Amino acid sequence: MHKGEDQVVATSPSKASGPLLEICVDDVAGLNAAVTGGADRIELCSALGSGGLTPSRGFMAVAAKASIPVYALIRPRVGDFTYSAAEVSVMEADIAAARDVGLAGVVIGATTADAKLDADVIRRLVRAADGLDLTLHRASDVVADMDAALELAVEIGFSRILTSGGARHAEEGMETLTKLATRSAGRISIMPGGGVRPQNAARLLALPGIRELHASCSEASASETRLVELGFSSETTRRTDADTVRALKAQMMSAAR
Repeated sequence: MHKGEDQVVATSPSKASGPLLEICVDDVAGLNAAVTGGADRIELCSALGSGGLTPSRGFMAVAAKASIPVYALIRPRVGDFTYSAAEVSVMEADIAAARDVGLAGVVIGATTADAKLDADVIRRLVRAADGLDLTLHRASDVVADMDAALELAVEIGFSRILTSGGARHAEEGMETLTKLATRSAGRISIMPGGGVRPQNAARLLALPGIRELHASCSEASASETRLVELGFSSETTRRTDADTVRALKAQMMSAAR
C-alpha cells in the first residue's frame, strides 16, 4: 500500500497555535499531502478544477479518519449558487452524510437571482447541519452587498466567511477584505482564499483581524498522454503538494512572530 495514495495519513493531533491554515483537497493523495505538510484544517471537495464540488460519501468517510478537522464543501454542481428545491434537498442529504461519517463541519452557501444571500435556503442548510461547524463559502463573493452578507452570516451563526474580497484572487480584493475584517469586529472570522500562496501569506495576515488562510497549495504536472487522448484527463493535473503546504504554514508562523 502506497502512503499518500491508498491510505489516510494519521499523525498525532496537535492544537493549532498562531494563524490557521485550511487546505482544500479533492482526492486522498491531496488529503495526505495536506496533513503531512502541516495543515490545520481540510476543506474536502471534488472537482477543484471547477471551483470545488461536494465530495462523495466514501471520500468523506475516509477523510473522517484524518487527525485534523475536516469540513465538506456542499456544492452540488458547477455554475451559480441559486438552487432549485430539488438541489436544496440534495445538499441537505449531503450534509447528513457529512455528519453521519463524523466530519467536523460543512462549507455552505446559496444566493438569490438578485445577487443576495438566500437566507431561506441557507437557514434550511444550517438546520440540516445542526451540530456541525459552519463556513460560508465564496457565494459571498458574488453578492451585490458584501456587508449585508456578512451581517446575515453573523446572525445565522457561521464561524467564518471564505472570501477573496469579491476579486478573482485575494490579493486583488485586499481593500474589501480589510473592510470586511474591520466590520466583523471579532464576531466572525474572515478567511481569505483564492490565489493564496507562501509569497503573499504575510501580506494577507497583516490585514486587521485576519487569522485564517485558505489555499490549495497545488502544483501542476503533466498528465499521461493516453489518458489525455481518451478524454480522461486534461493535459496538466494539479495536485496538493506537501512541501508547498509546509512552506505556506512556515510563512504564516513567521508572519505571526
